[in-house]
Amino acid sequence: MLAGVADPDDLNEAAYSRMRWNTALSVAHAELLLDRLDLRAGQRIADLGCGWGELLLTAVARAGAGASGIGVDSDVTLLDRGRQQAARRGLAVEFAEADAAGWRGAVDRALCVGASHAFGGTRAALTTLAEVVPAGGRLLFGDAFWEREPSEAAFAIFGDALAPLPALLEAVRATGWRVIHLSAADQREWDDFESTFRAGRQEWLLANPGHPKAAQIRDWLDQREREYVEAYRGVAGLAYLVLAH
Repeated sequence: MLAGVADPDDLNEAAYSRMRWNTALSVAHAELLLDRLDLRAGQRIADLGCGWGELLLTAVARAGAGASGIGVDSDVTLLDRGRQQAARRGLAVEFAEADAAGWRGAVDRALCVGASHAFGGTRAALTTLAEVVPAGGRLLFGDAFWEREPSEAAFAIFGDALAPLPALLEAVRATGWRVIHLSAADQREWDDFESTFRAGRQEWLLANPGHPKAAQIRDWLDQREREYVEAYRGVAGLAYLVLAH
């Protein structure tokens, strides 16, 4: 839902309609990460802060026979989308409406991409996830970082939730994890993410120019675009870490 705007039902449905997953990640990059995650038949995989769980579904399908998954999120609409996709593909993936930080269970592999805020920050997320993934397991952890020194405008958007990449890696080591793989979203992945994040709403706006909420939604979209291009494009980065302990 847009901040300060009560979305009409059809706009709410359109919000993520152009997105494969809610992160700056290409299909080829995702394949690389899942390869490094060392997925195997029969594994249990969790995605904490899953959204509609597309990456989880892809991971379970890739793991093969007997693999299963659970996606945890608090957004009912997105969870329903995930359930529909799991049923359509015949995958043994369940979705639970819950606080990702409070979920407890032991799994062979875990995913947590762009959801460290739900745990109270990077270090807290890594500490909790170490309890979810026993020794010998692996975690795909996606977290934002400062790729360059932020301007005042960029810092105003993200605050102190972001740190430079070396500090992110120090938090990884301090919580007992070892880095199996490190890569970061490139500029094209970021541009595609930001564009597709707005695209469903843009298309709704073009189809409903006379709607009472149209002006508010147009202003929100324009502001989001300005913030990205003027404040944090090329400044905020997104690291993908495959971790083990």
